[in-house]
Amino acid sequence: MWSILLLVSIAAVSADPKEFHGDKVFRVFPQNEEHVEIIKSIASNTQLDFWAPETVSLVTVGHRADFRAEYEVVYDIQALLEKSGMPYEIMIGNVQEAVHTQRDSNIRAVHSYVKYNDLDTINAWSANIAAQNSGLVSRSQLGTSYEGRPIYLLKVGKSGSNKKAVVLDCGFHAREWISVAFCQWFVKEAVEKYGSDTQLTNLLNNLDFYVVPVLNVDGYAYTWSTNRMWRKTRSVNSGTTCIGTDPNRNFNAGWCTVGASSRACDDTYCGSSPESERETKALANFIRNNLSSIKGYLTIHSYSQMLLFPYSYSYAVAKDHTELNTVAKNAVSQLTSLYKTKYTYGAGGTTIYLAAGGSDDWAYDAGVKYSFTFELRDTGRYGFLLPESQIQATSQETILAVRSIATHILNNA
Repeated sequence: MWSILLLVSIAAVSADPKEFHGDKVFRVFPQNEEHVEIIKSIASNTQLDFWAPETVSLVTVGHRADFRAEYEVVYDIQALLEKSGMPYEIMIGNVQEAVHTQRDSNIRAVHSYVKYNDLDTINAWSANIAAQNSGLVSRSQLGTSYEGRPIYLLKVGKSGSNKKAVVLDCGFHAREWISVAFCQWFVKEAVEKYGSDTQLTNLLNNLDFYVVPVLNVDGYAYTWSTNRMWRKTRSVNSGTTCIGTDPNRNFNAGWCTVGASSRACDDTYCGSSPESERETKALANFIRNNLSSIKGYLTIHSYSQMLLFPYSYSYAVAKDHTELNTVAKNAVSQLTSLYKTKYTYGAGGTTIYLAAGGSDDWAYDAGVKYSFTFELRDTGRYGFLLPESQIQATSQETILAVRSIATHILNNA
């Protein structure tokens, strides 16, 4: 019944939401250059939606690649893979079914921490939680999106002078719903456990957390109304009908070099210039204007179960590599201790792939030493369609890692 209600509510917003009946998510394991060329040839002849890595240009020998193919071509692709001898798996057999079953929570309240909430619900929640917890939470507006939506910022922490700060943002990429759910859970935990949890109380007394519940507000709204698999912003690109820029390729950190595209139609489009997007400009301006107090930057993405730090735009070793690696190691150890979820950690370029224009690299180069990117659950069984039933466990374990990093910042920054 809830899936029917969901479809009705979406239809009310958009007359023609994109559906994914029969679409499949493939995982391929290219064993040689010929296999890589086959994947690139398929991508050049049909529109593939790359999930990991995020573009066909990053597909390499010996590294798995996940992509969604539309139902019209799935059997042709499967036949090509079989003929080539390339090992492959079908991770999701029917994407539309996965879209439906993602929303598996029995709780369908207006707002809940154990279900995915749309943008209007999140905005109402952020206003409410600030109003009800004025001694710990305040809300302001970080900026305004391309389509005119407010981008809200929650300041979480007890008032005090000369406090160090940590920026925590979610919802960079629109389809990464578990990211958005985590930011809400983080604020919930701060409010509920302040005064009773010794570690968290100490952190909130001595640090300010600036939380952006949804940065890419236009894209996130679009995933609810029109296309669940949308990734980018919703800005208009002059000279083309293709919409949007990848906000995490839009920062001035090796901008538009490796792992980013100069083609506006691509999911990893870098934009017309660094910070061309109102959303990225708002975040960058906020960090620049508060550099004296901001000591940590945590950006939450999915999926892959990784904790990454600079650099991602090159293989260069960050000057603080040894310390950042130790911080990441300890954070992952804390995360894993709860549900035994396995995470990989390390510098982005060597741990996952090269990708220029990312916010964590930019923040690090701007002077925020403790800059990290989380790639939350899972490793591909559900990908961007992680069920609501995993929100609680994902958030609980991730907060342990955030606490670990924040404690290090408090004691060392």
